Amino acid sequence: MAQNSTTNRQILLASRPVGAPTAQNFALAQPAIPVARAGQVLLRTVYLSLDPYMRGRMSDAASYAAPAALNEPMVGATVCRVAASQHPDYAEGDWVLAYTGWQDYALSDGTGLTKLDANLAHPSYALGVLGMPGFTAYMGLLDSGAPKAGETVVVAAATGAVGSVVGQIAKLKGCRVVGIAGSADKCRSAVEELGFDACIDHHSPDLAAQLEAACPQGIDVYFENVGGKVFDAVLPLLNTSARVPVCGLISQYNATALPDGPDRTPLLMRTLLSKRIHMQGFIIFDDYGHRYPEFVKDMGEWLTQGKIQFREDIVDSLENAPQAFIGLLEGKNFGKLVVRVAND
Repeated sequence: MAQNSTTNRQILLASRPVGAPTAQNFALAQPAIPVARAGQVLLRTVYLSLDPYMRGRMSDAASYAAPAALNEPMVGATVCRVAASQHPDYAEGDWVLAYTGWQDYALSDGTGLTKLDANLAHPSYALGVLGMPGFTAYMGLLDSGAPKAGETVVVAAATGAVGSVVGQIAKLKGCRVVGIAGSADKCRSAVEELGFDACIDHHSPDLAAQLEAACPQGIDVYFENVGGKVFDAVLPLLNTSARVPVCGLISQYNATALPDGPDRTPLLMRTLLSKRIHMQGFIIFDDYGHRYPEFVKDMGEWLTQGKIQFREDIVDSLENAPQAFIGLLEGKNFGKLVVRVAND
């Protein structure tokens, strides 16, 4: 069913998943489109962002953000057109970055909206390289990672929305960059299209040996967004005073128990102590929201100059969002995953 002017398709969180999400955790609703009243705008979704953090929001466990509400539209960032306005700051047709979730239409009083340049060549980039993922890569690497020219930077999920930008910024700063990705095609893209020095398929049985060979001088910065066996391979290679920005642990998001095997905590703690490693988690807008203009300026310039390449994985139609999200958690996407809810 295509987006129309009478029905508001919504993908609801029908139940909280145990382990990996399934299609049964979602439900389709089709209420009438709401009407904008004084001080409000009616937003029509054109692009919806799908991101790994959404798996955490599906749970009701305590976290840095409130859980998504059951029987309400799933949460998510969107790029929208203003379909109707009774707000003095917005006109019909304006592009805005919003957080209206998995639905065609939503009302807003302007709180949290960001007006976008009307001449953006790629409005969906506001959900990727010019949005939260790009900002995460920029601040996590440059502030927490603090790379220096000549150092070795390793990044997991190397062709994803965050990792691809991390690696390219590290190259701009004069570093050797080694990626870890989930297929031979992704690794080839990291080297040939993104300019990484090397990239290793994490499905390889000799992942640890390949990583050691690709990092003959050890690892100075490891940008962590995966965890699991990838971090196990990285840990012995960390140099003294290495930095480990932590923005995600996608390999663990569907886990229902601790992993099998020995307790790795003593090894981690001993390594942190003996090598004086700086390991820091961060929540991008909570910790760095005040520096967003700095990021937009630098990233905008790099994009204009062709110094940053960015791949999108576009899925058409809101009804396909649940399956695309499930695939995201399985590593099936290639680039920033975006749902094109409607043509514009």
